[in-house]
Amino acid sequence: MKEALNNSNWKELLLNELKLKGYSKKTVSAYLFHVNKFIESGLNPREFLLNLINNGKSKESVRVAGFAIKFYLSIKARQNKEINQIIEKTPNLKRDKKLPVILSKKEIENMIISTKNFNHRTMIMLIYSSGMRASEIINLRWPDIDFNRNIIHIKLAKGNKDRIVMLSPKLKKNLKTLDIEKKGNVFKTNRNKKYSLRTIEIIVKKAAEKAGIKKHITPHSLRHSFATHLLEHGIDIRYIQKLLGHSDIKTTMIYTNVSKRDISKIKSPIDF
Repeated sequence: MKEALNNSNWKELLLNELKLKGYSKKTVSAYLFHVNKFIESGLNPREFLLNLINNGKSKESVRVAGFAIKFYLSIKARQNKEINQIIEKTPNLKRDKKLPVILSKKEIENMIISTKNFNHRTMIMLIYSSGMRASEIINLRWPDIDFNRNIIHIKLAKGNKDRIVMLSPKLKKNLKTLDIEKKGNVFKTNRNKKYSLRTIEIIVKKAAEKAGIKKHITPHSLRHSFATHLLEHGIDIRYIQKLLGHSDIKTTMIYTNVSKRDISKIKSPIDF
């Protein structure tokens, strides 16, 4: 069975297939890393994944490793039927069903007020007001913003999908002030470079700290809050799904578990 799994050209084989499937650079990097470790280990998939768990790796890391191995094995299976048996025996680790962290409207207002840097403040406002991902913010270009129609065209987002989100009239003045020429990326550092994801994470984290928020806050917390607040204001979840760019409505349904729209109507026993 080891002979069936090993392949001196495994990297080229995997990389070409990932490119053909249109996987993101982040996924390609993760799959190459995990498959390399798997091949070097000489273990079967179950043993390899169990070894990761025993070494304290996170559930998400083990899940990605499992998907990477299965993807690689599926390619190899075309060449060797014996590998199909290995794929069937490779388990999928269940993802933890944690509820997203949601900020109140007041907490978000405090984050915005406490952020003195104009660029950073505008980024925070844009993430919350549109539900955009941090990666979409740093790749946003001026031609993608339609100031007349109050919309933003997000191009080749997650899953290589385009989508349209709203542009709040409150942000138009801020955005127009960022760049007179309006060329290239909307948000640029002092060195005229594109922001990194890590920098966006730090900006949001510091804004939350300055606002006195004790929760673990990330840029995605603002996106979660965007969806939850829309739901609480009666917006149909199918529209929210489109705004967020979710392929499956089940992904969007998680916000029904954190929305206070219906829960707030239920009286606590202490109030009876």
